[in-house]
Order: sequence, then C-alpha cells, then structure tokens
Amino acid sequence: MSASPKFRLLKALALRLFFGLVSLLFIAFVTFVADELAPGDAALAKAGDKASPEAIARIRHEMGLDRPWPIRFGEFVGNATHGDFGNSYFGTQEPVSKIITRALPYTLKISLMAILLAATIGITLGTIAAINENKGLDRASLSLSTLGVTIPNFVLGPILVLILGVWLKQLPNSYDPRLPHPEIYYLIIPVLIMAARPMATLTRLTRASMIETLRQEFVKLAVAKGVPPFRLYTTHALRNAILPVVTAIGTSFGFLLTGSFITERFYVIPGIGFYTIEAIQKRDTPLILATVLVTGAMFVIVNLIVDFLLPILDPRIRESQV
Repeated sequence: MSASPKFRLLKALALRLFFGLVSLLFIAFVTFVADELAPGDAALAKAGDKASPEAIARIRHEMGLDRPWPIRFGEFVGNATHGDFGNSYFGTQEPVSKIITRALPYTLKISLMAILLAATIGITLGTIAAINENKGLDRASLSLSTLGVTIPNFVLGPILVLILGVWLKQLPNSYDPRLPHPEIYYLIIPVLIMAARPMATLTRLTRASMIETLRQEFVKLAVAKGVPPFRLYTTHALRNAILPVVTAIGTSFGFLLTGSFITERFYVIPGIGFYTIEAIQKRDTPLILATVLVTGAMFVIVNLIVDFLLPILDPRIRESQV
C-alpha cells in the first residue's frame, strides 16, 4: 500500500531539514577553516602588534588556541548542539549565547518589516504593471524596480540619511539605544534600505507571472463569464501567479538576514550583523561561528516554511513538491 501524500510531504520536509543541518555543519566548518587560514589570530589581536612572541604565545595558550584545530572545531560543534557557543574572546568575555539573544531581535525585526514592505509594494506594483502592460503605469513600475535593483545598499543608505535625516530633519541619522522616541522612528530608514532590492525583484517577478497567467485559457473563460475585474485579477489571476513570488519572498527574506550586516553597521543597529562585523575585525571566532550558524539556521527554517506553504497554496504541485 502506497504512503499517503501527506506522509510523503512530511518525509520530504524531514529530508530537507536533514540536508539543511548538514549544510549548517558544512558552513561552520568552512568558516572555521577560513578563520584558521587567515593571517594572525585572536591572541595577536588581543596582545597588540607590539607584543613579544612570548606574550602572544602565553595568551594563545590561555585561550586554548595552541590546540589542534580539529579538536577545537569538534568541541565547538558538540557544545553548539546544546546551545553553548562559548564565550567571546574580548571585553568582559560575555557568553556568546547572551550576545545572540540580545542582538537577534533587532535583525529579525528590521528583516521582517523590510520583507513585508517589499512584498506588499512589490506584489501591488507588479500586478498593476501587468494589468497595464506596455502602458505608462507599466513603464513607471519597471523604471522604479530598475532603480531598486541597481542601487546598492551602501549607496542608498547615505542618500536616505542625507535626504530624510540631514535636509528634511524628519528622521535620525543613526540608531539610538536609549530610544527617546518610539523605536519605529529609528527603524524607518534601515527598513527602506533593506526593502528596496527585494521590492524591485518581487515587482518584476509578479509582473512577469501575472502577464503569463492573464493569457491562460481559464482567465479568458472567466472574462467571458463576466467575472468582475477586481475578482478576476485577485481571485483568479493573482492566486495562480503568486507561487513563484512566494518562493522569491522566502529566498529574499533569507538574504535579508545576511544583507542586514551592512545596514546595521552603517546605521549602528546592535543586531547580528553589527556584532558579526566587529567579531571579524577582532578575530572573535566563537562569535563569528555562532552568528554564521544562527543566520544559516534561520535561512533553512524560512525555506522549509516556503516548501510547506507551496503545496497548501496550490494542491496541484503537492506531488511534484514531494
């Protein structure tokens, strides 16, 4: 007796989760090896350039960096399975798990707000562009999406700060952890920066998918039956055109988690990206590995959610999804 479609779907998701865990292990291994091969180490960064070789060797021994790297990597992986990423090498040597717990909400907050804004505007503009194909609204939407794709974050950030923060004096130039104003006031510019590229991508993808769907026979049949335009474009066309857009939303959100690094550093937001860049500069290996694993795990989880949603949105692809 063959297994039910639900069981096969759950089996496929479990298999993808397994490969996601293998991917996380591989990412951690590559990151660790890259850190080992890079010139210098945390002991040298801690001792300073003018420290004697004896002092550097002593610090390296105290930090356990003189042990073979496979042993240190194995210990890290074993402890990480229990949520223990070790302690930071610098400052008060705070447990890395506490740093992640404190920083992760910032990254998730701006990433979620950015993807929601990008999806709302992108799907709306893409739908309007498809309905008005080769007309003024279509060309305007394509022009706007082209700007979103071509302008990188490190260019868009200073432009928005200059316009909204310096010239108009409507928004702050950087994040203030004391929050003298509502937090949303400090997140508008970072969210706009991060939402620009996925918004442009989703606009183009929605437009292309809608144009293709509007040419299908079932849409022509709905028009012949006198279905109202709003219901035609939303219930019939957009519902069938949204599948590749949902996949793109999941992928874009995953990239936003890592793309936030530049934005957080530029806008001084104490999120995962901010601490990761600081850790790379200081060669704080436990913090580097932890942030890489956490962002990688979130990327895997988001894609699993997308894989689960697609068969629900369209039962026709359930068997092929399996």
